[in-house]
Amino acid sequence: MYSTAKSKLGQTVIWVCWFLALLALAWTYGLPVRGSSSGGWALIPASVPDDALSLVGIVTGAPPDGSIFPWRLRGRWRKWTWARYRAARVAYRRVRWAARLARLAVMGAMTMAGVVDLLTRAQLRRHLGALPVLYALLDILQVRTIINRYCPSEAEVDHGTVALVLVLNRLMAPRPLYQVADWLAQTVLAHWLSVPTGKFNDDRLRRTLEVMATHQREIWLDIVQQALVRFDIDLRFIFYDLTALVMQGSYAQSDLADFGFAHNTPSDKRKIKLGMDAAGDSFIPADYLAWSGRTADLATVQENMDRLLRLLERRGWPVQDILIIGDRANLNDELALTYAAKRLKYLAGLQPQRKAHRELLRARPERAFYAHPLTAERRPAAGTFGLPCEVVFKHAGRQVIHQGLVVLSGPMCTAVRQGRAKQLRVLCSQLVDVQGKIGQKRCRSVKEVQARAETRLRRSPVGKLMRVQAYEEADHVGLRWWVDRDTLQQAMQADGRYLLVTNDFRLSPQQMLTLYRAKDGSEKRFEVIKQDLRVRPIYLHRDDRIEGMLLLNMIALLAYSLLEREVRRKGLAYTARQVRDKLESLAVIETHAWDGSVLYRLTPMNEEQCHLLLALAHILAEWTNPRLSPTHLADHWPVVAWQIPLKGVPLTLPMAV
Repeated sequence: MYSTAKSKLGQTVIWVCWFLALLALAWTYGLPVRGSSSGGWALIPASVPDDALSLVGIVTGAPPDGSIFPWRLRGRWRKWTWARYRAARVAYRRVRWAARLARLAVMGAMTMAGVVDLLTRAQLRRHLGALPVLYALLDILQVRTIINRYCPSEAEVDHGTVALVLVLNRLMAPRPLYQVADWLAQTVLAHWLSVPTGKFNDDRLRRTLEVMATHQREIWLDIVQQALVRFDIDLRFIFYDLTALVMQGSYAQSDLADFGFAHNTPSDKRKIKLGMDAAGDSFIPADYLAWSGRTADLATVQENMDRLLRLLERRGWPVQDILIIGDRANLNDELALTYAAKRLKYLAGLQPQRKAHRELLRARPERAFYAHPLTAERRPAAGTFGLPCEVVFKHAGRQVIHQGLVVLSGPMCTAVRQGRAKQLRVLCSQLVDVQGKIGQKRCRSVKEVQARAETRLRRSPVGKLMRVQAYEEADHVGLRWWVDRDTLQQAMQADGRYLLVTNDFRLSPQQMLTLYRAKDGSEKRFEVIKQDLRVRPIYLHRDDRIEGMLLLNMIALLAYSLLEREVRRKGLAYTARQVRDKLESLAVIETHAWDGSVLYRLTPMNEEQCHLLLALAHILAEWTNPRLSPTHLADHWPVVAWQIPLKGVPLTLPMAV
């Protein structure tokens, strides 16, 4: 119990005073107990009859003049006493507040901050960041509307809202499913969407993934259609590539997660291969498909052609204007003929598996390339050179001739030769070790020494370039080795060379090289989905949930790529990741006063954030209202793009510097 007295003596005096007051009250209004030989005090009015007090265990007593509480008297005296009591209580509260304010004034603490603190009941900080930008972008793509169209629900929180929260979570701060509700409670989305955060438990999120998986193709095509139409994406160049997503755990009943080969991935982990078609216009993802980890890259190309043709037909884009660009794992004789049959143009590297194709790489001497530079750098060690050629493909009795380009890369040639020289030095050191062991156990005869030396050659990547010979001389066994110059010369003829092939004869050698090098943009998109969106590692153990999560990650990648494209089109040197990081410090302060009113304030912004938000607001207003004139946009852009409804209270972001 709180006491105004600070010392123990003072508290004791107060308790004694209270006891004496209660004793005097009982002495004044209490009477001996009726029907008892001893005196007692009871709070039973005298008007109660004795028959009603015959219950077992009740001891009664009554004051001589009625009720023991005079302020509970019936009639006007009771009302008068109660009114005086309430008035005295109000007066006491006013005096207490006046005393507090007087004490603050006397102590010199009567500042505006102190007044605000007295009037504030609670204050919350909710993260804002880039949520308005991303939310507006997803609203332009109609993500929630399209998902609700294919996945209707009568629940309090529909599947479109759940999917929207998951996509924003992947873009802002990726979390496991069981942590999404905690993240949501810390952001403005909890009030923005007007839904309780407890509804976003991991069970509900998994159900949404399962439902979305049944309509994933239709949902993706409709969202991509919105992006292609609203943002006018150029589809003349399509880059196709695959990547592997490592899985965690056991997937014995999964058709997707399986063991297989993929570059830079552990061979003892199950994985999923993700194929993606990215438009050459800022590498916007146009289509995707998940494959089993055991699937070879070449086995996915033909299916990708069919899906791409359906996408182009839906968009109304002429097939003859499309050029598909892929790496060396996307072309062989059968696929080259398939491209021709479907009237699709392609540009890809060719893995020289046939003898005729290998001869194309070695047909010309190295000096012949130096007269045909493909880049501004003409030095042999730093430039890139190319010689046109014709490539013949044969399959199932059919034949087609396409345009080829043998490319010689000076930096690649230098790197290959330096690596080969290092491997030869390592092999020579291993042969020296074998030579030093001659005469020891299992290394005494010519046959044993020869076998040991040949084992070293087989285990070395440059063993085919080296020759060894064990010999017996006088009373000891010897070993010698040398480099096969003819084999080395043949290997050096292919150093730094690779073969590009296309059936678009309008492309010049320089254009072929430029477009093929541009495929690194697809690799960067894969880095975004793995690092920024954190699609891996995947802990979901059902294929339908995995497919639903991949769909959400691809929608997030689509929004990420569109944001980066529009920012750079406005002349800002920002990536989407930098935009998110620059706005990370923005937050909304939610202040609750004692009278029930709520105040929403935006945390202060620096000059760079102001200019960035101004540019983003213009971008979003332009795509939200494309018919507005630039002058009209300049007058209305804050209202168009930056009003955030929080419990019905609009918060307009101040953009003035």
